Amino acid sequence: MKIINRIDKMKTYARIMKKENKLIGLVPTMGYLHEGHLSIIRAARNQSDIVIVSIFVNPVQFGPGEDFEKYPRDINRDEELAKDCGVDIIFYPKKEDMYPEGFSTYVNVEKMTENLCGKSRPHHFRGVTTVVMKLFEIIKPDITYFGQKDAQQAYVIKKMIEDLNMDITMKIMPIIREEDGLAMSSRNIYLSESERKDASLVYESLKLAEGLIASGQANPKKIIKKMRDLLSEKPALNIDYISIVDTKTLKEVTTIEGEVLIAIAVFIGKTRLIDNIILLPSALLCEQKT
Repeated sequence: MKIINRIDKMKTYARIMKKENKLIGLVPTMGYLHEGHLSIIRAARNQSDIVIVSIFVNPVQFGPGEDFEKYPRDINRDEELAKDCGVDIIFYPKKEDMYPEGFSTYVNVEKMTENLCGKSRPHHFRGVTTVVMKLFEIIKPDITYFGQKDAQQAYVIKKMIEDLNMDITMKIMPIIREEDGLAMSSRNIYLSESERKDASLVYESLKLAEGLIASGQANPKKIIKKMRDLLSEKPALNIDYISIVDTKTLKEVTTIEGEVLIAIAVFIGKTRLIDNIILLPSALLCEQKT
């Protein structure tokens, strides 16, 4: 395994692999790898000739007062974990190379970025799509892999790929959870012991919603109220949002008739956690089984 820091060297390596007809799989990350990342890397290893993991804490997707400076970083740890999973290249560029002085070009996906996390983080997705587009241009992957935990991000990137007619296959990989259901995240390291226990209620609220929909409840407002009531049992949990949206448009639904994304963001202390679940109403589930 090699670590490549320079954009020109990464481009040269990618061009050589393309000439050799190697299938390139890209797993974009901000580092501090955990089992969620590693499960995605293993999938890429099974499906690609060359696996490239990018590690870059992207400054332009962080807003004022967010955790850019304290975001966990440990490249030596990441290197060992990636090597054990069979990664070929870690692309670890410098901030000043990705965003040189005078940088002023951004990629923006409209509409899908206006709700959910986009409401409280208005410039976040512009930063995400810009850095991912740069990674795509530098590495020229055939397949790229994203996790469902960051569902809005994944859907926005998928839309960008479709709208710009990019020759990239995108795969959205399932959420990997701790034993109590908490979605694995690099930010989980911020949680104190008591906050970590309270955080498990986030997934419990999603499972509650799943049970309500399975029993025939199709009113999003009633489902969200039940979820809020459950989360209110832990005063340390401060809800940013709970939304039930259509998976194709990410617009809120007034009744659950097709596939929906139930997405949640909460603050536990100063830590912001997100989670989600994708569901079909009971009537459609029954149709699929018959």
